[in-house]
Amino acid sequence: MNASLTAKDFVSARRRVDAAVHRTPLLSFRTLGRNSATAPVLKCENLQKTGSFKVRGALNAIASLGPAERARGVVTISAGNHAQAVAWAAGRVGARAVVVMPERAARTKAAAAAGYGAEVVLHGDAAGAFAEAYRRAEADGLVFLHPFDAPEVIAGHGSTGLEIADDVPGPGVIVVPVGGGGQIAGIAGALACAGRLAGRCRMRIFGVEPVGASAMRRSLDEGRAVRLDRTDTIADGLASPMAGRLTYRYVADHVEDVVLVSDEEMLAAMKLLATRAKLVAEPAGAAAVAALMCGRVPVEAGETVVAVVTGGNVDGEVMVRALGEGTPWP
Repeated sequence: MNASLTAKDFVSARRRVDAAVHRTPLLSFRTLGRNSATAPVLKCENLQKTGSFKVRGALNAIASLGPAERARGVVTISAGNHAQAVAWAAGRVGARAVVVMPERAARTKAAAAAGYGAEVVLHGDAAGAFAEAYRRAEADGLVFLHPFDAPEVIAGHGSTGLEIADDVPGPGVIVVPVGGGGQIAGIAGALACAGRLAGRCRMRIFGVEPVGASAMRRSLDEGRAVRLDRTDTIADGLASPMAGRLTYRYVADHVEDVVLVSDEEMLAAMKLLATRAKLVAEPAGAAAVAALMCGRVPVEAGETVVAVVTGGNVDGEVMVRALGEGTPWP
């Protein structure tokens, strides 16, 4: 594997973030396991600081900067959740944060990033926003923080996997939504280093992508990290136009499979979470639940299944649409 993160890297990252982030709960969700005779639980990162898992990677990345780098400030690109996370993490250490977001980014997420203290720049589509972030880094002397394909970000996200390993001591399945792949790479890498992907306590990991933004699925099919010409999905948090080179390697080496769900299926999962689990999730955050609802992930009777609910920063109109249009289940 090309990535060089070790067990020490993941443990150190967890130590850095533990004092600042929530230890999010695992909540049982028996309704979801009724048809499969499994024991599903929800890892509620929608209840995390800034409303998503992204704060783990952002916090570890900024904590890993030296004093001179923090003094320069940071710039990143994000559809919204990473922007909020970087703004919050930079604010904790008094560093300047510039976040470049696509012009069509949810205004609620842009406003939240600004509220956490970031300078928000709306620019182009996802590819154009990446280019603008790189340009601002060069022009203004800022440190570029990659939203998913950086060792420090991946290590920070590994803290989610280590928490799950603590709370699920036996074998099981973890289902993780995938955008650029930082979260699933961190979970897979941390559990691989902890020895939890083999043996009697083996945990199997599955990724979930939208049909309209399937960069990681295509990367696995083609044997290399690929870039998409375009994305088309309601799940802005999963609409990365590319798989990361590091994240692809982790997925290829440690993840069982990456499955696809439709926008309609994510809306149905949002409705189920809201009405039966009393949890608010954005479309990306509901993707793992959607995959389990639709039987896309192979599970065995009696198995513990962890669905990672990655974020709850949902636009009001999208939530209304989910409640009105989401297909009832089961």
